[in-house]
Amino acid sequence: MRILLTATPSAWTDAAVERWAQLLNDHASCEKKAASTALALMFAYPEDRALAAALSRLAREELRHFEQVQQTMQAAGVAFERQKPARYATELRRRAAPADPARKLDLLLIGALIEARSCERFELLAPRLPAPLGQFYGRLAIAEARHCGQYLAFARERDGAGALGWRARLQCLAELEAQLATSPDAQFRFHSGPPL
Repeated sequence: MRILLTATPSAWTDAAVERWAQLLNDHASCEKKAASTALALMFAYPEDRALAAALSRLAREELRHFEQVQQTMQAAGVAFERQKPARYATELRRRAAPADPARKLDLLLIGALIEARSCERFELLAPRLPAPLGQFYGRLAIAEARHCGQYLAFARERDGAGALGWRARLQCLAELEAQLATSPDAQFRFHSGPPL
């Protein structure tokens, strides 16, 4: 995805291929969080009917992905484990503006960045993991690219400051995203940096 400022380090990809079962567990949580994010935006901005309609469809798709990940985990004998929040999304959301309309723009741009990173990582993992997991991740990469494009389009359309406003804000958020996705991380997660 062109909005990402840096590529995922090979150390993360190597660890993900080796620790695929652990990654699946976090992936399930990520799909739930993606659905929850879409629903939270619907509740926060109910007057934006076009956004709500699109996010409703997106939330349903994310929940279908969650169900597919759970089925994959069950077939592979991977038990579900509760996880503490990771730094990636927590830090990105912490950087969002505190009040609207800037907050709405930031949340949409953060959604685009998260989906873009997901797409990139699925593309990295798909050819390196055995079937059916590799094929599943290849299909998910296509969906994540579409979701990224949707969030980015929402942000552009709802930017009251015009084209320069959303681009400048995206640059700022993308710099933080790049740092979080590439710096060593104590927790190994789908969106973490390479493991310490």
